[in-house]
Amino acid sequence: MRQLIMLLLCTVFTVSIASAQDAKKKKESVTFFIEAMDCDHCIKKIEKNIAFEKGVTDLKCDLTTRTAVVTYKTAKTSKTRLAAAFKKIGMEAVPVDDGAGCPVPPAKKK
Repeated sequence: MRQLIMLLLCTVFTVSIASAQDAKKKKESVTFFIEAMDCDHCIKKIEKNIAFEKGVTDLKCDLTTRTAVVTYKTAKTSKTRLAAAFKKIGMEAVPVDDGAGCPVPPAKKK
């Protein structure tokens, strides 16, 4: 009986560790529209700074659509923190829903 209980406890412990590790590995991608991104220098500035933010695992910039797709670990950072990182380098980054195709830039304030 004691061996059965020990085996059961070891199994539960192993499963809980495995599920905790899976949560740490969870990644998401977000597409940001960056109105100020208008040249190769801007892309280099983003790649030099945002790619090294905590939790970022991949970064792809597209100058023609003025977007940056950032893949990140959800346990390490968030969309809000990434937007703040863009703001630190002088660029306003707005998350967009690209499910319908091309992102729509936000309306300019007058």
